[in-house]
This record gives sequence, C-alpha cells and structure tokens, in this order.
Amino acid sequence: MKENIQNIKYMLAALKLSKRGIGSVEPNPAVGAVIVKNDKIIGSGWHRKFGSAHAEINALKDCKKRNSNPRAATMYVTLEPCCHYGKTGPCADAIIKAGIKKVIIAAKDPSKHAAGKGIEKLRKAGIEVQTGLCKNEAKLLNAPFMKFAATQKCWVILKWAQSVDGKLASGEKKQRWISNELSRKDAHKLRLRSQAILVGIKTVLADDPLLTARLDKNKNKKITRIVLDSNLRIPTNCKLLKTAKEEPVLIVTSKKAVKTKVRKAETILQKGAEILTLPNRQGKCDLKKLLDELARRKIAQLLVEGGAEVIGSFLKQNLADEIAVYIAPKLIGKKGDASINSATENLTQNIDLNNIEIKKFGSDIKISGLLNNLCNE
Repeated sequence: MKENIQNIKYMLAALKLSKRGIGSVEPNPAVGAVIVKNDKIIGSGWHRKFGSAHAEINALKDCKKRNSNPRAATMYVTLEPCCHYGKTGPCADAIIKAGIKKVIIAAKDPSKHAAGKGIEKLRKAGIEVQTGLCKNEAKLLNAPFMKFAATQKCWVILKWAQSVDGKLASGEKKQRWISNELSRKDAHKLRLRSQAILVGIKTVLADDPLLTARLDKNKNKKITRIVLDSNLRIPTNCKLLKTAKEEPVLIVTSKKAVKTKVRKAETILQKGAEILTLPNRQGKCDLKKLLDELARRKIAQLLVEGGAEVIGSFLKQNLADEIAVYIAPKLIGKKGDASINSATENLTQNIDLNNIEIKKFGSDIKISGLLNNLCNE
C-alpha cells in the first residue's frame, strides 16, 4: 500500500513536469520523467522543445548535475521510452546504459515506431517494467498526440468567446473583443499547442486577424493559418497575406473560384500564400477531405477559431474533439452579431462534454472539455 502511494506520488511529479513542455514540443508529446533512488528524487526532466532531448535524457543529465548515480534506481516516465532514431537517439538505450533497474511507465506510445517496442527492449535488457500507473492522466495530457499516433487523424479544438447571452461579437467597432485580456492570453496558449489555426472568410472580412501566437514561449514555431474561402473573397491587402512569407497561410477554396479569379489567385500566390482546392459539400468546403489533407501534412492539432457557421459545421459533422469557451459577463442583446445558438441549432442530438475544466480569468470564465471520453477507450 505504502509503495503504491509512493509510486503515484512520483508519477504525479513526472506528470507535473511534463506539462511544462506544452506549447513548445508539439507535434511531439509532452513527457516528464523522474529518477528515484533510496526514496529520493535524484534526477528529473521533461521534453522542453520539439527536436531537443527527451524527458528521460534530461532526467539522466540532471542526475549528473546533482552528482547522483542512477545505477539501480527507478525511473518514472509518463510515456513509453522511444527505441528508434529520430531527431534524437533512443531513450531506451540511454536508460539501459545508465543501469536503471526499474522503469514505471504511465502510458504506452501507440506510434508505429513504438507500440510496445521500447518496453520490450527494456525488458530484454533485464529491466523491470511496469505500465499503467496514472494512465488516464497521461492519456488526457497528450490526447492530441495519442489520437494522431493511433489513427493518423488530427485533433480538432473549437474555440470561441461569447457573452452570457451567447453573442460572438459586440456589434461595436470600438470594442473588438468580447473576452478580456487574460482570456485572450490563455487563448494564445491554445494557439501554441496547435500546428494550424483555421477561420472562415467571414472572420477575415470582419476582423482582419493576424492569427499568430503572440507569446514568447516558442518564437521559432511556425503555425499554418488556414482560411476557408470557397469563392476566393479574401482581400489581397489583409494582414494574413501581408505576412504570408513570414508564417504559412493556406487558402482553401474551389477549382471554380480559381478558374474565375485567375489574377487574384496569382496575386495570392505571389504574396507567399498557398492555395488548396477541394470539392465543395453543399456549397461549402468539404471539411472531412480538408482534415485528411492536413493529417497528410502531419498537422496533428488544429485550432478552429471560426465564427458560428464554421463552428457549427464541425459540430454537426462530429469532427471536433475538444472545445474551449470563454464567457464574458456581458449581455449584448440585439446589437450583437451572430449568436452561438446558430452554430448549434442544427444539431440532432445532445453533446456531452467529458473531462471538464472550469477556470476563471478575471471576470471571464473558461469552460473546456472533450467531446469523447478517452478514459473509456
């Protein structure tokens, strides 16, 4: 009993460390590791940045910094150690070389290059391996990675801000945002998690957004900015096209629009943006085909910031995995623009959220949750 409590304590410490990588490691998973000897943590680490050393390596390096010998110690790690060569060497080899006696793993890695191979390699080397401790917590932490690794389909987050009466815009030009500054800062963390941000053309026409992650955590990260624009209405002087050579822009449109607006299409390309033509479905972009294409491009996590029409399309087609709603304590009434009710009026059944989180940002409240219960899968 006491041993199990201790094991949970150390795994929770590893999970806490892993969260520090969120926003910098994607599309890799956020992983944490602690090394324990004689009931004392002698090394700890987490995956800090995409392409850099993994959590296990950083934990072993930390042992060296502390002048601690990891031989015969126990390692707690939130995800199965890798056993392949990628941007870094295999963590399993480093664990074996360090003389670790026991490895306790929260969740297995469903990737084709892993899928139990790291665990098998450790066991063949004589290391005791246990799996499943705090598995649900680890799976939830890396839900987008888990989905993409297992299915090659991207994780879709729907994000919006609304008033108490469900309005998505104030209707006043002077007041651009409904949510407060703290909420907007948190929303930029969602952008950092993602490899792409998607809006509809109506959002571009109304707000002329830049759609970048304006936080200092990972300045070198390039996020693909996607616009659904079936009729190629995007203004050639908008902020997105002005910055297309600095950060990728993908305009999703139809072949018909490109053929009828050849010069505009050429201008868009000259500005550095990419045009993707896809079939329409009931007069709108075929979202399923778009998601297939994004997955082919290794975009594992997509943040949808579109208006009510775009949000409604993803919900109606059951294409979303997660929602994040920022609610401001305002009643806007008739002067406000589109209501979130228009996004949900065509839903034929209730959608229950799982793993709900409620956070307060000043006077705003954020409600987030998953549309599928991963812990039951």
